[in-house]
Amino acid sequence: MKDCLFCKFVSGEIKTSLVYEDESVIAFRDINPQAAQHILIVPRKHFDNVTKLEDVDRELAAHIFVDVVPTIAKKIGVDESGFRLVINTGKEGGQSVNHLHIHLIGGEPLTNHFGKGV
Repeated sequence: MKDCLFCKFVSGEIKTSLVYEDESVIAFRDINPQAAQHILIVPRKHFDNVTKLEDVDRELAAHIFVDVVPTIAKKIGVDESGFRLVINTGKEGGQSVNHLHIHLIGGEPLTNHFGKGV
């Protein structure tokens, strides 16, 4: 997608300090962190949001949740203490960039508030 901010990170057009990368995803620190650790996990393939995943994308989804999330959680030191995963979808769901991304948030006690903010 030509004007997608995260596609520009994926392509290298905009540089960011990566926490993790492989052939399917990149991950980097959120510029507006909501906790001590706030990482964005972004598929290299553009999907507007999680509802745009299809049957052919099952392997990617499994890879993110089975391989990538645990690897990053361990790397940033929240695998034992705990963390939260958030996927905002659509305007009313709080999605600010229309490219599927997962927030991995932790590194401090989190409240159970699920309203505004992430």
